[in-house]
Amino acid sequence: MTGSDAVIGVVGAGRMGRGIATAFALAGHQVRLLDLRQRSAQDFAHLAAAARLDVERDVAFLAQAGLLDAATMARVLDDVLVAPAAEASALLAGCDLVFEAVPETIPAKQEAFAAIGEAVRADALVASTTSTIDANTLAEMLPGPQRFMNAHWLNPAHLVPLIEVSPANVTDPAKVEALCAILRGIGKVPVVCRSSPGYIVPRIQALAMNEAARLVEEGVASAEDVDTAIRVGFGFRFAVLGLLEFIDWGGGDILFHASRYLSGTLDPQRFAAPEVVERNMAQGHNGVRDGKGFYDYQDMDLAAYRAGRLSEFVAMLRHRDMMPAIRGAVQ
Repeated sequence: MTGSDAVIGVVGAGRMGRGIATAFALAGHQVRLLDLRQRSAQDFAHLAAAARLDVERDVAFLAQAGLLDAATMARVLDDVLVAPAAEASALLAGCDLVFEAVPETIPAKQEAFAAIGEAVRADALVASTTSTIDANTLAEMLPGPQRFMNAHWLNPAHLVPLIEVSPANVTDPAKVEALCAILRGIGKVPVVCRSSPGYIVPRIQALAMNEAARLVEEGVASAEDVDTAIRVGFGFRFAVLGLLEFIDWGGGDILFHASRYLSGTLDPQRFAAPEVVERNMAQGHNGVRDGKGFYDYQDMDLAAYRAGRLSEFVAMLRHRDMMPAIRGAVQ
């Protein structure tokens, strides 16, 4: 198996499964989108039609955006086979990589992994797409758990680059790298993290979304103004600078003092700074200006680093037609 010719199986033909199938088909892979539920022929026909319609709609949008032509669009649609439970076993046997994308319940996962375990080859990679269930719990459901890991995609799966890859304790590191190589091959950006509730993005965004809801609930701002602030402020900055990089950029001591004020005026637990922020401050590791923070800047060309990040920022502003007014600016 190589990244370019791997046959992909996706068990679960719901929203996430369809998005994953589209992502791999766009990159030229043959995809088997499999439904494990026992349905009547009529019910499966409805499901298959809905799945194909979703894939066609997403691919048609890309065509309308000028990203692919009619021939490529037809090829992508031909590369996705939607199949019923009766055909799942035979089709899984021919897959090099299988994603489980069934509902987020233990019984549903157990049923899916039982079917996958009986059908796939011993050398096939297997990944769940759960955003909630611990990878170690799921690994126990699969024969040969050393080839299992979680791969959390973000919707829309065919567009968002990030995939959070979380191995179980028994996962072979070589299998993790093999999956990451395949994902990179279709233009995704995998990051590897320890299996933990919420992984990375869901854990951070849960806090941010709840705080946004509280702002509206408390009458601090309207929903429209909160979302505007996120789109043109918060979102812009963190599309260029990661959260930890942003701490270093501004200074960890600023976060420390802001956290103390907010924890004292709003909520002592919700806004308390973690120990690592206090420890960095005590050690004089506040970020860029000290040469060290969450990152090490001591051997970095800081002028070039700053210029690079600011150039990305300006490019985003120009793309969104949101550059600040500059009298005499070059058009």
